Amino acid sequence: MPETIPKGLTRLAFGGDYNPEQWPESVWHEDVRLMREAGVTMVSVGIFSWALLEPSPGEYAFGWLDRLLDLLHAHGIRADLGTPTVAPPAWFYRAQPEALPVAADGTRYEFGSRGAICHSNADYREAAAAITTRLATRYADHPALAMWHVHNEYGVPVSACYCESCAAHFRRWLRATYETVDAVNEAWGTAFWGQRYADFNQINPPRVTPTVGNPAQALDYKRFADATLRENFVAERDILHRLSPGVPVTTNFMTALSQCDSIDYWAWGSEVDLVTNDHYLITDGRRTHVNLAMAADLTRSVAGGAPWLLLEHSTSGINWQPRNPAKAPGQMARNSLAHVARGSEGALFFQWRQSRRGAEKFHSAMLPHGGTDTRVWREVVELGASVDSLSEIRGTRTVADAAVLWDWQSWWAQNLQWRPSEDHDARERADAFYEALYDRHLTVDFAHPEADLSAYPLVVVPALYLMTQAAGRNLTEYVENGGTLVVSYFSGIVDEHDAVHDGAYPGPLRDVLGLTVEEFSPLLPGDRVRIAGPEGSELTGDVWTEFVVPRGADTVWTFADGLAAGRPAITRHRLGEGSAWYVATRLASDGLDAVLGWAADDARIAPRAELPRDVEAVRRTGESGTYLFVINHTSSDAKVPLEAHGTELLTGDRAAGRLAVPAGAVRVVRLDG
Repeated sequence: MPETIPKGLTRLAFGGDYNPEQWPESVWHEDVRLMREAGVTMVSVGIFSWALLEPSPGEYAFGWLDRLLDLLHAHGIRADLGTPTVAPPAWFYRAQPEALPVAADGTRYEFGSRGAICHSNADYREAAAAITTRLATRYADHPALAMWHVHNEYGVPVSACYCESCAAHFRRWLRATYETVDAVNEAWGTAFWGQRYADFNQINPPRVTPTVGNPAQALDYKRFADATLRENFVAERDILHRLSPGVPVTTNFMTALSQCDSIDYWAWGSEVDLVTNDHYLITDGRRTHVNLAMAADLTRSVAGGAPWLLLEHSTSGINWQPRNPAKAPGQMARNSLAHVARGSEGALFFQWRQSRRGAEKFHSAMLPHGGTDTRVWREVVELGASVDSLSEIRGTRTVADAAVLWDWQSWWAQNLQWRPSEDHDARERADAFYEALYDRHLTVDFAHPEADLSAYPLVVVPALYLMTQAAGRNLTEYVENGGTLVVSYFSGIVDEHDAVHDGAYPGPLRDVLGLTVEEFSPLLPGDRVRIAGPEGSELTGDVWTEFVVPRGADTVWTFADGLAAGRPAITRHRLGEGSAWYVATRLASDGLDAVLGWAADDARIAPRAELPRDVEAVRRTGESGTYLFVINHTSSDAKVPLEAHGTELLTGDRAAGRLAVPAGAVRVVRLDG
C-alpha cells in the first residue's frame, strides 16, 4: 500500500508554498531562520519551476533546487516537492503550439498565465513524464522529501480543451465507454433534431452551435475532460511511485470552490495517497466560516473520513476577487484550526514570502511585504505554536452527525442550458441546507448518492437532478432500515445520460417519498408563495413550486397561494422503519430550520440549543483520545457545557463543567476517559 503520511513529518504540518526562485539566494537563509521562528514544519516547493529546472529542451539545472532542499533539511523543514507540470516553459509552447488549449468557440489560448494546457496533447504528456522522471530519479532519496505534489489545482483555469487532439481523444474515450456508435446514439438521444451518427469519426467535441447543443453530449464531454486530467495525474503518480517508493503522492484539490466544479472529486479521492485541499474565503457578504466548515467537511468526505491536509489557504486577504478585505485579528487562527477540527493534519498557506512581482503580489502571505513587524507575522508565529501544541491529535478522525448527498456530475447536468428555471441553483441549495445543519450544530459528512449511508441517522438531499436507479434503491433501503431522509425539489429527474426517467417525476424517488409530481411551476423573479403548516405556522417559498400528488405521503405544509395553492408543499412518508421528507419549494433559512427540526426529531438527534449561534463544537477521536474543538466566531465570550473533565491543549488549563471560550478564540479540550 502507498504511504499516506508525509515522510519524516512527526508533528502537524505547518507552513506554505515556498517560491525561493523569486528571490536572491541570500534571502533563503533569512527565510529558513524565520521559518524556524514561526514553527514551520513543511513547505511546498518547485510547483511553478519547470522553466528554471529545464531552461532549454533536455538541458537541466538542478543545482539551485539541490541547495534549497539541503538548506531546508539542515533546518529540520520537510519538503512537499512539486512536479512543475502546470506551467510548461515558453520554449515548449514555441516548439509545440498545439499544446495550448482551444476554447469551445475555437479561440486558442496564449502562453503567459498558468494552466494553459491541452491535456490530450501527446507532446505535453511526453514532456510532463520526462521532467517528472528526472525529478523522481534525482530526489527520491533526498532526506528533506516528505511528499510529492503533482501539478497544481487541476481544472483551474482550463478544464476542457476543444482542439482536434481532444476530438480524437474524445472519440477514443467514447469507443472505450460505449463500444458502438449505436450505443452513443441511444445514450445521447440523437434521434432528436436529427443528430444521429453513423461512425465515431463523425463526432466532435460540443463546440459552439447556433442554438443549444445536445445536453447528453455536453455532459459526457465534462466526464471525458475530467477523466483526461485524471489520466495525466495518474501517469505522473505512477512514475513517482515506481522511482520514489514510500513517499506519498498528492495533488491539491479545491473541493468546495465553484471555480473548480469541473472536477469529480469522488473519482479523484481514491487516486491520491493523501487528500489535500486549497480553500479561500469567498467574501460575498455571507458567513465565510460556514463555507469554510463545508469545504473541510467535504474534503474529509472525499478522503473517506480519513485525515487529510489543508495545503493552501490565506493568512489574510487574497487578490482575485472584486474586493479582497483583510482578515480580522484572530481570524487566521480560527480559520486554520477550524480546518484542523474537521480533519486536517495541519494548516499550510499560499504562500511563505509575499511576492513583489506577478499577478499575485497583493495576495497575503506568512511573511508580508512589511516583514516581521506586522500583525500578520505575529499571528503566524502564535499560530505555529498553537498548531505544534495540537500534534497529539494526529491520526484521529472527525465525528459526524448527518450526511448530505453531493454529486458533481449531477451539477454538471443541471447547469446545462434550457432547464425549467435559471434561478434554481443546485450549489445555492447545497449551501443553504448545509448552513441550516451547521446552525443546528450538526457536523456533516458528504456522501455520494450510491454510498453506504447506514451510519447516519439523517441524510439530506439539497439538489440531485441526476440520479441513477442504483442511487434511488440505496435511498429507499436507507429509509426502510430506519433512516430519516430529507429531499429538496427537482431531484431524481434524469438518469446518467440526462434522459428523464420513465414515468412520473421524481423517478427513482417516487417510492421512497410516497408521491409523484405532475408538473413543475417555477416562479418569476420576486414572486413568493405562502406555505401553511401545523398549528397555524406559516413559511415562505420562492423560485419554485410544483404540483405534488401524495401516494402514501402525509401532507405537513400546504401551498396557501400561487398556482399550486391547496397542493402539498412539504410532505412526510413513513416507509419501513424510517421516514422521508420532501420539500417542493425553495425555503428561506427559517423554513429549512423548521423542516430539519422535524426531521431531526424523527432521526432522534437531540437539540443542541445550549450552543450559541456561530460557536462550533466539533469532535475528533482516535487511539490518543477524544478531542473537543470549540471555535467562537462571535464578538462575545461563550461558555460551552462539557460532558467530562479534560485538559485544554492551547493553554494547558484543566477544564470542567462549562468551558469558557473568549470572543474570537479557539479552545481544544482532550477529554478524560
